[in-house]
Amino acid sequence: MNRIKFGTDGWRGFIADDFTFAGVRLAAQAIADYLKESGMSAQGVVIGYDSRFLSEQFADAAAGVMAGNGINSWLTAQATPVPVTAFGVKALGAAGAVMITAGHNSPQYSGIKFISEYAGPASLEITESIERITAKLQMAEIVFLPPAVGRERGLISGIDVKPLYLNHLQRLLNFRAFYRNSLKVVVDPMWGAGRGYLEEIVKETKVEVDVIHGHRDVLFGGRGPEPAAAGLISLREAVLEKGADVGLALSGDGGRFGVIDSDGEYIAANEMLPLILYYLMEDRNWRGTITRSVATTHLLDRIADEYGLPVIETAVGFRHIARSLIDHSSVLGGEESGGMSVEGHIPEKDGILAVALIVEMMAARGKSLRRLKKELAEKFGCLLSARLDLECEARQKEKLIALLQKWAPLKIGGKVVAERRTVDGVKIILEDGSWVLARPSGTEQLFRIYAEAGSREELDRLQNSARRVLGL
Repeated sequence: MNRIKFGTDGWRGFIADDFTFAGVRLAAQAIADYLKESGMSAQGVVIGYDSRFLSEQFADAAAGVMAGNGINSWLTAQATPVPVTAFGVKALGAAGAVMITAGHNSPQYSGIKFISEYAGPASLEITESIERITAKLQMAEIVFLPPAVGRERGLISGIDVKPLYLNHLQRLLNFRAFYRNSLKVVVDPMWGAGRGYLEEIVKETKVEVDVIHGHRDVLFGGRGPEPAAAGLISLREAVLEKGADVGLALSGDGGRFGVIDSDGEYIAANEMLPLILYYLMEDRNWRGTITRSVATTHLLDRIADEYGLPVIETAVGFRHIARSLIDHSSVLGGEESGGMSVEGHIPEKDGILAVALIVEMMAARGKSLRRLKKELAEKFGCLLSARLDLECEARQKEKLIALLQKWAPLKIGGKVVAERRTVDGVKIILEDGSWVLARPSGTEQLFRIYAEAGSREELDRLQNSARRVLGL
C-alpha cells in the first residue's frame, strides 16, 4: 500500500486501488492512536460520510476500528455534508470527526478527512501527527471490532445531526427575510450529501424551491461534483427554463457553493463573497475581522476599508481560514474556490450556509443579483479575477518553485510593483492594486496562476508575466 498522506483536505485516492478497506482501517487506527496520545479519546468521535460509492461501508470500517480501541463513535444515519458532520462535533463536544469524502473530486475517488475538536479542518500539525503514526503502524496493530458487535456494546451509536444543524442555522440566519419577498430558486445538490437542506430551511416561506439532481448517483452524472461553471450547465438550463431568480449549487460534500444568475450567467465566488460581506455589513450590522486566502479577491479589502475593519490574508486551504476564524473571531472567512463561513458558525467551509445567506440577501433586498452586483461596482469599483491551471511533471516542480522564488520584478506592463508577498507562492501587487499570484497546487501536478485587475487585457498581461517566468 502507498503511504497515506493527508493533503490540504484529507487523504484521497482511487477506490479499490490505493483507497481500500485496509487503508481506511489503517488511517482510522492512526486517528484513534492520535486521539489516545492527545488524551481526547474519552470524548468520542463523529463519523460521517458522503454519497459516494461504498461510503457507508467505509464509514462502518472506521467505526469498527474506533470500537476496537474502546472509543465511542456517533455514526451519521445517512449521507451527511461535511459542515453538518463538523457541527456534530461542536454539538456533542466530540474529540473530532472522521469524514469519508473526496469532496468535489471525480467519482473514482474516495477519501478520509479528519475534523478537529474545534469543528474545523485539522491543522497541519494534527495531520502530520496522524501521518507519522500511520507510517509506523503495521497491519497487525489495527484493532477492529465488527460494527454489529460495537453497536451491541454501545460503542457505536447512530445519530442524525441534520435537525441540530438546522436549529443552529435558524438562530444564525434572519428568517424574517424569507417572508419579505417572493423568490424562485433552483437548487442543484449535484447528487451529493447536501440534498434536502435549503428546501428545509425555507419551507413554508415566500421562497419557492425547485430541485435538480436531488437523488443519489454515485457517478455524479459522470464527472466530479464541483459547483464551478463547467459543471453547472444543467442548472443554467433549469434556471432559464423555469424563469428562476437564481440557481444555487452545492459540491458533493456540501462544502462549496456555486451560483447561476437569472440570465444564466455563472457568478464566481470572487463575485459572490463581496456581495455577501456587504450585505452582512449593511443589513445585518455585523462587524469584525475579514479573512480571505491569498488567492481571493481584494474587493473584500475595499469593503473592509469602508468600515475600518482589518483583513487577514492566509495561505490557500480552508484550514488556514479556520484558524483565523477561531483566533480572530472573523466576521467572514472565504476563498475563491467557493468555501466560506462566518462568525458564530463552525470554522469549516459551508456551502449550505452560503446559499442560505444568498437567498436571505436577495429576499431581504428584493433585488436581483445583477442589480446587487451593479450597485456594489458603483460603490467599490469593478475587479475581474481569473485562474490559470498549468500542468507540470512531478520532476519539474522543484525547479519551477526555485524559479518562482527568484521572481521579484520591479515593473509589470509599465506599472510599478508596490509589494511582493510570499504567504503561499509568490504574489506581486502593483501600484494600482492589481495583482498576480503563482503557486504550486498542493494536491495536483499543477502550477496555478491567479490574477485580479480592472480589465481583461490587464489580467492576461499579469498572468503571462508569471507564465514566462515559469516557462510553462
